[in-house]
Amino acid sequence: MIEGSLLVKYGAVVKQYAKDEIIFFKNDLPRFYFQVISGEVKMNSYNEAGKEFIQGIFSAGRSFGEPPLFGDFNYPASAISIDETTVYVLRKELFHNLLLENPNIHLQFTEVLANRLYYKATMASGHSSNNAEERIIQLIDYLKFHVYKIPVNELYEVELTRQQIGDLTGLRVETVIRVLKKMEKQNEIQIRNRKVYR
Repeated sequence: MIEGSLLVKYGAVVKQYAKDEIIFFKNDLPRFYFQVISGEVKMNSYNEAGKEFIQGIFSAGRSFGEPPLFGDFNYPASAISIDETTVYVLRKELFHNLLLENPNIHLQFTEVLANRLYYKATMASGHSSNNAEERIIQLIDYLKFHVYKIPVNELYEVELTRQQIGDLTGLRVETVIRVLKKMEKQNEIQIRNRKVYR
């Protein structure tokens, strides 16, 4: 999202996180801007029954946890590295200075936040549906068209595990596996070498 050299110019440091390391906890106060250099980070929370709900997965070049920086509220979820991950970390005040002095980047964040609101609205309507297939299609189509901006006529390789699809859609992994097989038979997706394409 933001060029690494510009982040460093404003005082960002590079931090390494081991697999499954907590970057911040739910309800922590936001004090930093985070942007992934390599690896992946998930933002998650748990319901009363202890089931994990993944709110988003962020890979190289993507930032996470910004809404609380802008809104001055506590994090609504925890951030955890999925694998060994390297991240730019920039203090909140320095991040605000960067945005004030670079209005084009500030506009990009408005677009990113608008896309995330769209994702939340799309997934919320899917979660209210009992149709598992609809939930999975909404997730995959959101990633294809709004995150990775892949044209309709090109196949998108879903880089999520079945478990991650379940955690993102509120479905059990067994349901995801069953529904993906059904969708493959209906030619809604392709499965090659255990990878899902749409």
